[in-house]
Amino acid sequence: MNAPVLKTMCCLAACLALAGCEKKFNPASGAASPAQVIETGDAGLINVDHPDQFPTVAAGRIDEPDKLSVTGSVNPDISREIPVISLANGRVVAIRARLDDNVKKGQLLFSVQSPDITNAFDTYLKAVNDEQLANKAYLRAQDLYQHGAIAQAMLEQAEDAEKDAKADLTAAEEQLKIYGVDKEHPSPMVNVYAPVTGVIIAQNITQAAATGVALSGSATAFTIADLSTVWVLCDVYENDLPKVHLGQEAKIKLTAYPDKVLTGRVSDIGPVLDPTIRAAKVRIELANPGILKLGMFVTATLQSRATVTRAAVPASAILHLHDREWVFVPAGQGQFKRVQVEGGDMLPGGQQEILSGLTPGQQVVKDVLNLQATVEAQ
Repeated sequence: MNAPVLKTMCCLAACLALAGCEKKFNPASGAASPAQVIETGDAGLINVDHPDQFPTVAAGRIDEPDKLSVTGSVNPDISREIPVISLANGRVVAIRARLDDNVKKGQLLFSVQSPDITNAFDTYLKAVNDEQLANKAYLRAQDLYQHGAIAQAMLEQAEDAEKDAKADLTAAEEQLKIYGVDKEHPSPMVNVYAPVTGVIIAQNITQAAATGVALSGSATAFTIADLSTVWVLCDVYENDLPKVHLGQEAKIKLTAYPDKVLTGRVSDIGPVLDPTIRAAKVRIELANPGILKLGMFVTATLQSRATVTRAAVPASAILHLHDREWVFVPAGQGQFKRVQVEGGDMLPGGQQEILSGLTPGQQVVKDVLNLQATVEAQ
């Protein structure tokens, strides 16, 4: 290749390079170049070449009662747990309800065929005969005494025998009532009814099984719980116990229904700490609107009598990422640092309280999504 041609090609290449540079950045155009993010060695620290594109705002200050959040579970009120037993020993011949059923007071639960009923009715019949005989003897003694045929002592003996016979008859009748037997229409079958309205939370009998208070095993055939009022049992650590007091209001949030907030009150603070976790059982009593089920997990928030100062920032300043919450704070020299925080309740004006990780007056990026989008675009 001769020298003139080579010189011409070099000039052309230089012109193309210069044109490319002018296209990439032209100061005369006056247009600002887009923000660029430069990752640093710190994963929570980023550089931006135009930090003024991300305005910051100072975190506000709120003074409010200190709050304690604890987890717990729904349990039955033990004072509303009613055992269902059969006083008559025997064999279960029919079961009309089962575990987890809702039952009403007076509803038939099961039937028992019992020899106790036969024995009790036999005792009753004998008591009736003895009382009739004793009554005739007493009437005869009265007549003889009036005619001077017997002494007063013999009359008193007949009267005492009559009273004893009446007492035995009354006891025999009461025994039949306890078993639920109609003395006018006796039957070897004993029907057991629900003593209260509620839910069957335990069942200890099966078809053809033995039942009764005198037999081995559990005497309780069913356990019925009235779930109109339930307990929430929470573990409160030792150093948090000063924040809890009897009668304190508690806000209950359900894991199953996150949009539902119920209100209860602290009814008991356990006197004994669990030696393993150094926590006391705190009992919260609340009305059941019909959605609470035994064993549900809940979060209880208790308001303390003491007040604390917390930060408040616009909700747009909080980044929700990987089940955590973050804010970006200025770190100087065009840098922003990502800081993990714990968000609290929403406040009026689109603000949200910060429970931890940020102090009032500290600067944060106002629109964190804009900054995060810029980061992800690079």
